Amino acid sequence: MMVDPTLAEMGKNLNEAMKILEDGGKASEPDADRRQFSRSSIPGPLQGDGQDVASILQLVQNLMHDDEEEDKPSHRRMQNVGEQGHMALLGHSLAAYISVLDRERLRKLITRIASDTTLWLCRLFRYESGSAYYHEDDREGLLKVCRLVINTRYEDYSTEGYTVLNSRQPVIYQSATCRPGLGQHLCSQLGLPLSSLCTVPCNTIFGSQHQMDIALLDKLIREDVETGKLPLLLIANAGTPGAGHTDKLGRLKELCEQYGMWLHIEGVNLATLALWEVSSPVTAATRSDSMTLTLGPWLGLPAVPAVTLYRHEDPALSLAAGLTSSQPVEKLRALPLWLSLQYLGHDGIVEKIRHAVELSQQLLEKLKTLASIKTSVEDELNSPVVVFRFSQETSAESSGGSVEGYFAGEREVLDSLNRWLCEQLAQLVPASGVDIVELEDEGTCVRFTPLMTAAALGTQRCDVDLLVERLIELIPVLNCTLRLRLDFREEVYRHSALSYIEDLSWPGLGAVRYEPRIEELNDSKRQLEVEKINSELLVKLGDLDADLIFSTGLEFGPEKDCIFIGMATEDLDVAELVDTIAALGRDIEENGRLLENMTEVVRKGIQEAEFQLQKDNQDKLMEEGVLRQIPLVSSVLNWFSPFQSTVKGRTFNLAAGSLDSTEPTYSMKAQTGGLASPETPTSSAKRLPGQRLFQREGAGGSDSHSETSSVGQAEDLSRERFPQPTPPSPVPDEAVSVVPESPETPQRPPTQENGEVGTQEGEEEEREPEGQEAPVEETGR
Repeated sequence: MMVDPTLAEMGKNLNEAMKILEDGGKASEPDADRRQFSRSSIPGPLQGDGQDVASILQLVQNLMHDDEEEDKPSHRRMQNVGEQGHMALLGHSLAAYISVLDRERLRKLITRIASDTTLWLCRLFRYESGSAYYHEDDREGLLKVCRLVINTRYEDYSTEGYTVLNSRQPVIYQSATCRPGLGQHLCSQLGLPLSSLCTVPCNTIFGSQHQMDIALLDKLIREDVETGKLPLLLIANAGTPGAGHTDKLGRLKELCEQYGMWLHIEGVNLATLALWEVSSPVTAATRSDSMTLTLGPWLGLPAVPAVTLYRHEDPALSLAAGLTSSQPVEKLRALPLWLSLQYLGHDGIVEKIRHAVELSQQLLEKLKTLASIKTSVEDELNSPVVVFRFSQETSAESSGGSVEGYFAGEREVLDSLNRWLCEQLAQLVPASGVDIVELEDEGTCVRFTPLMTAAALGTQRCDVDLLVERLIELIPVLNCTLRLRLDFREEVYRHSALSYIEDLSWPGLGAVRYEPRIEELNDSKRQLEVEKINSELLVKLGDLDADLIFSTGLEFGPEKDCIFIGMATEDLDVAELVDTIAALGRDIEENGRLLENMTEVVRKGIQEAEFQLQKDNQDKLMEEGVLRQIPLVSSVLNWFSPFQSTVKGRTFNLAAGSLDSTEPTYSMKAQTGGLASPETPTSSAKRLPGQRLFQREGAGGSDSHSETSSVGQAEDLSRERFPQPTPPSPVPDEAVSVVPESPETPQRPPTQENGEVGTQEGEEEEREPEGQEAPVEETGR
């Protein structure tokens, strides 16, 4: 068989390029240096001689993995690009190569590609006699359809333009559950006012709360017709973006035929049309005037276009609306999809969609057995989307607060907990592809949509089992945290130095702020003091051996200078936790005050000591006389007539802040006159092996103590472990000896008998309280 050498080389280069790009974590030392160079945001000059393909691909790889830290694990979802993905990527390369063929050969080739792809898709999704439009933006197909409908309903639109719309204003109807911003995008691109967009509410009494209210839609259409408006198009959902529910498509089609409207359908549930057994609500989508298919996520195909299938008999109007093009290159958009569909085959496509639906059913069946999990599923037998959320246990009992009627912001708290739950599940089981969805009635939920993620992430049944296992492990943590939030708030209110911060968006026990007892400071200085104390308190709490997580809260949260406590477990002793926070904060505050007071005392003591030294030197000069100040004469006089000075030294007591004489010290041969401050008491109570801070002894199956006694012991332990700091008592041991300077040889203090000077001084140093300096003797030299 004859092979085009260019095509063979293209396939070979693509395989080599994919190997280089996918090998992101195996960079050698030169590669690491090159990666470091590539992180510069300023592009370098172009190489004069150019670069080879390998160097350029290496640069692309460096840019792709530029922001990844090698020492930190990454939880990002990376698409699994298999052989079918390589075919899609090869299609883009082939499209560029085919575009340079001569015009006749190009026309024949693109006609074959477009007709084959359209025929396969129409048969696969049961859309008879349809045409296809391929587009990169999944909203582009609906936009072109709107232009087609406008050209059809307004005959003079091609010549008169938008002026013909003034006679009868067109109206586009969409469900309240449509994609956010879809209607506004259409009006902006079509040049229509926002008054041409009508949003239809969903059911409130009968039917699903995510389905369009048909009775209300009928009423709105009749009102618009009576006011001279033209109902143009209706956008329905076969799988809403949030909960995956399907509108009553059959009834909507009848309503559109009644008023001459165009029915467009989109949604993830359209993928189930390829299965042999399709639910009846989705089957009605085959009667629609147009529908948009996003085959890339469904089949795990990267960079393939979305497809809008439509039915229209006038090719001229389709050309005017942009659904068809006279440019051959535009029709090459279908080439990646043409290659991928042939590679997968009919059975491969159906198997991928069936596998995704089975994963949803597997998860749904397991979620039904969990009491604290509520699901929001339209069709339990065929729904490809599973939405669930954690909900409080109605029969659970709290250790200090009730669950029913928990507090006013319960909805916000549950939303924050479900947001945390989804983040944890996404990190623990990244192959599951779960994400967060905000629903109007249910609130924040966890969504599992394997049709959009399973093909790309390679999700298997074991991943669903692992997801359920992790969910079962996290449910007790959520229940405990929800029950203990009220206990934590009540405990904080018992401490005057602590302020409870109400932040309903925080997924955890809550937030607290230590308020220093400083009244004389102004607002700015007080704010700085609060920030300083709480910052140090956060560091100290983080150093404790506890299972709790302490942080500054959400990055863009409204509350600052607070300590946020994370999720709790069943054995958490809330009273001990709050007592510890208050004790540590009080310790930090009093240590700060002691340091400030000591700084002022030391400064004044130094000034007083300098004044006393100057005065003692003057007195000593008057007693010795002028002759003793002469170097040679003074030596002779001191030899024949030793001079006994009456000036005594001084000691500076750090604790009392006073300047005292050293005479009692040398007369008693040791510094006495005050008792040493007691050492900081240590906790006499011992924790059980493996027991951590804030953990009750009775929790976890211990039968030796009851829960009440264990909590009491934990509180006693808290008070012993973090006692209130006591001010140090004034003791001479903490003194600084100050002796006036003298031109003579300094006098030596009287020696201890039996040579015990060193021994007794050593014992005095051992008895000095911790954290205070030893006496320093200044001789004036």
